[in-house]
Amino acid sequence: MQDPTLETPRRIERLAEVSNGYDAIFCDIWGVVHDGLAKHPAAERALTAARQAGVTVVLITNAPRKAAGVIAMLDSFGISREAYDHVVTSGDVTRALIAKAEGPVFHIGPERDVDLFEGLSVERTQDPGSARAVIATGLFDDETETPEDYRDLITAFRRNDLPMICANPDIVVHRGEKLVYCAGAVARAYEEAGGTVSMAGKPYPPIYAEAHRLAGTTGASRILGIGDGLATDIRGANDAGLDVLLITGGIHGKDFGDRPEDPAAVGGVLAEKGLAANFFMAALG
Repeated sequence: MQDPTLETPRRIERLAEVSNGYDAIFCDIWGVVHDGLAKHPAAERALTAARQAGVTVVLITNAPRKAAGVIAMLDSFGISREAYDHVVTSGDVTRALIAKAEGPVFHIGPERDVDLFEGLSVERTQDPGSARAVIATGLFDDETETPEDYRDLITAFRRNDLPMICANPDIVVHRGEKLVYCAGAVARAYEEAGGTVSMAGKPYPPIYAEAHRLAGTTGASRILGIGDGLATDIRGANDAGLDVLLITGGIHGKDFGDRPEDPAAVGGVLAEKGLAANFFMAALG
């Protein structure tokens, strides 16, 4: 495995320039494979070509839903199943934490995420006073709400010192050209208020352990992590010891200013955040 801290990241034009050096790819979905509304055809083609060359592709996402639901979404966008071997979601990993919850849980998140509880014996409640834990999968309405809208709920949860399980550590995600808040933003507000939060998605180890299990890999050697989220994809890949391909045109595009194609500028932004990457490109292709 190449140590990305030893050099400025290399700008590449195509994934194929480097993919033959890896046995597996752990690739983010939102912002890389699609934008929440439509697929990125070049990314689909690049991952399909990597698989055809013998690379195992695991899509790894902080979506707070089961893998089957994410696969259905990929299908709806017209993303070929030839582009990936497996899907690992924060939702699937989080279910193990939910199963251990004692007593009723209060769910913060949209109706589309309720399948996260399917098959689990945990009771749900809409009364903060009777809850024994909080499960955050998102905002109730991420089109209009912000974390500030949850201050009263957070105060109620803190009054009873409820633990929170966050099914999606992302703070924001792209939906078309718009950035919308995710469960991670609510979890951050809860932590700032003194609450306790458990997370299973990127950048935390459990989701990478599941990706390794599905890929049949036992270590970080010859695995490339691809993503656009600095605090989740890149931090997680760094902590897991993976080589890294940063997508600079994603949610952190503005961080790179007017020099998004300058290796020194990109490396400088990463270094400021204590991060590193081996390679970068504006969009996966």
